[in-house]
Amino acid sequence: MYNEIYEQTKAAAVALLAAARLKRGDIFLVGCSTSEVQGAKIGSLPRSDEGEAVRIAEAVYGGLAEALAGLGVYLAAQCCEHLNRAVILDEEAALLYRHEIVNAVPKPKAGGAFAARVYHSLACPAAVECVKAKAGMDIGGVLIGMNLAAVAVPVRLDIKYIGSAPLICARTRPKFIGGDRAEYDERLK
Repeated sequence: MYNEIYEQTKAAAVALLAAARLKRGDIFLVGCSTSEVQGAKIGSLPRSDEGEAVRIAEAVYGGLAEALAGLGVYLAAQCCEHLNRAVILDEEAALLYRHEIVNAVPKPKAGGAFAARVYHSLACPAAVECVKAKAGMDIGGVLIGMNLAAVAVPVRLDIKYIGSAPLICARTRPKFIGGDRAEYDERLK
């Protein structure tokens, strides 16, 4: 099961990265409900299942880490509503984008097992209230839209689920401004 979650996550991330055309230094946001991946309602698994949530978070993180390796793209993890959907990312990215760092350490039942896994994988983790990510994966309906840059564009992938959790992906593009007389850079669509 964990290997399948790892492979699904990696394949989805690779496909989204190709569609999003991210550049070095961009933020790739992931929100993940390990409860949904297991086939339960978001946030519903009891503390007795924390070990399972941690193992699923590890599989999801592993697939993402392999897909992002060497790209210079920052992985960010959106916490659950118990931490007001704060975002965990490398302190370097927080400083680069001038995000105010807040004090919160995610745990499996307060922030989520996935966010906790990302936090503990970073040499210098930071929590911030929000980001404007260039692309994102929403695994299990954790509502990442609030942390995507405008304008979010849905990306339809062949992979529709990570485990039992529905997968929704998006990339972003610059806003089109002007009107009938405006010309647009096709590379930015």
